[in-house]
Amino acid sequence: MKKFILILSVLLVVTVAGYFTFIYYATYSEGVRSGELIKVSRKGVVFKTWEGEISQGISGAQIFSFSVMDSAEKVITDLKKFEGQYVQVTYMERYRTYPWWGDSHYFITNVKKVNSPFKIK
Repeated sequence: MKKFILILSVLLVVTVAGYFTFIYYATYSEGVRSGELIKVSRKGVVFKTWEGEISQGISGAQIFSFSVMDSAEKVITDLKKFEGQYVQVTYMERYRTYPWWGDSHYFITNVKKVNSPFKIK
């Protein structure tokens, strides 16, 4: 009986560790999106996270919501600087997220300012 409980305990610990490792390292997709950066804010009650939104349409009907890791200080600084402007963001989508990472499954890894295709020249 002791051997069974020991094996079950080890199996449980390995399963839980594997699950959290998968959440930490695995990404579902990666890509680039462009649009007008309409919001960047730090929000939360227990865990303060950086969240933002990009409008991808003319009327604002298509909103791309994202999070930014606290460790990406350059990205946070650039997002604050480019708010209200047309930007291109590189992101990775995760299967799941931890509460202290953010609300969204999309995490911004890079941001750059680009010219708006809607701007009249």
